[in-house]
Amino acid sequence: MAHIRNAGAFWPVAAVAGVLVLAGCSQGDGGSAAPADSGDRAPSSKAATNGELAVPEGADEGTRQIYVSQNATAACMRKKGFTYTPHVSGVGGADIPVDGQDYELAKKYRAKYGFGFFAAAVYPDDPTVPGSKAHEAQETNPDEAYLNALSPAQRKAYDKAMGTAKQLASGKKVMLPGCVKEGIEKAYGPEKSQAQLDRERAEHEERDRAAKQALNGDPELISLAQRFASCLRDEGIAVTTTQPTAIGDMVKFATATLTPGDGVQNMDRDDARAKLTQEIGIARKDLECGKKFRAEYFPKLAEHPFSGMTG
Repeated sequence: MAHIRNAGAFWPVAAVAGVLVLAGCSQGDGGSAAPADSGDRAPSSKAATNGELAVPEGADEGTRQIYVSQNATAACMRKKGFTYTPHVSGVGGADIPVDGQDYELAKKYRAKYGFGFFAAAVYPDDPTVPGSKAHEAQETNPDEAYLNALSPAQRKAYDKAMGTAKQLASGKKVMLPGCVKEGIEKAYGPEKSQAQLDRERAEHEERDRAAKQALNGDPELISLAQRFASCLRDEGIAVTTTQPTAIGDMVKFATATLTPGDGVQNMDRDDARAKLTQEIGIARKDLECGKKFRAEYFPKLAEHPFSGMTG
């Protein structure tokens, strides 16, 4: 049950993650001018297209900013004569209906995938399962072949055009001039001073504390959380917290610790299927025990949102 408020105010952190982690490298339209030095000119990409990424309908502000940043970064790289395909991955994972906010959708999902931990080994060809081989294939850099074709001099020029994050001796991270920074500023606005960032971070933390206090102090949620916990115990499931902001994800997080340290992809298929069957049983019990709690919790969470995980 994750609820992460838009962290765009801290763009040096949030935006860098959005571009350098969520984004793959990419593409140009073939019509922009190349660098004057032919030794630095990037070869054309056969996979190049002219289109921008369309922002998904109904996307929240944080998601919209990631798309804007990617499109702006791509436009900047095209102007410099390089190929850059705007690419967003990892966005929308929170839409997987596992948290129980929509009971019917969660029931259908958990009946097949449980919490989604062992499903990647059992359904390697299902692209909707995070961690599956089919899903990871979608996360690959769309310009991998293009980048591999660059000479060392071309790659150096490409990286310089992109720009990178640099950590100063003070510990502060700054963005070097380049298309990544240009894309970030297009989406999030100019970089803020450290003093302003510290002030806004403190304000966010205070709002988060107030939101959690409101939820964890709500008499109705406290009562429902206790009933939730009692039901879990009756089902033989350990209870480590009864806090309203934590109990919804408690069983899911505990189940995650049962997965192998090196991941599930290399597990024996029969072993993984047995583990998934067990996981499905636990996930369904958790969903049923927490049905009434979640029906009350999520509307109140919308009134008192806070950043970070709820468990």
